[in-house]
Amino acid sequence: MKDFNDDPHLDVCQNIEAVLINCYRTNAQLTDAVCEFALHNVKIAIKQHFGFAQNERVSQTEAVAPIVTRCVDIGVARIGKINDLTLKEFVARIDKIKASVRRHSYDGPRAYFEFVSPFFPGDVPLIINSA
Repeated sequence: MKDFNDDPHLDVCQNIEAVLINCYRTNAQLTDAVCEFALHNVKIAIKQHFGFAQNERVSQTEAVAPIVTRCVDIGVARIGKINDLTLKEFVARIDKIKASVRRHSYDGPRAYFEFVSPFFPGDVPLIINSA
């Protein structure tokens, strides 16, 4: 999985990005740093859903909770059910998006949003059941 173009689970990445874009658009105070923190918490929460990371704590602040909830919903709907996605592969996609958020954040507090939002015009529906 070197880049987005050769990713067999590109649609999962796009769904995660859609969650972030929708949250950015509904919360003008949301920053890349908060999104990065939220994605870290998504990793913990999805692992907990599948019985792992039970001793770790998931942050549920007002800004983080919608991202965690929506991304976990995507994972639950997809892992083991669609296109042979595994928990490990889902977490790798979270890490991939998190790295992109971090990389773009050097250009400003909402630089990731500014970079990716042109690819997601309007309200973005999630496509969970693609094969």
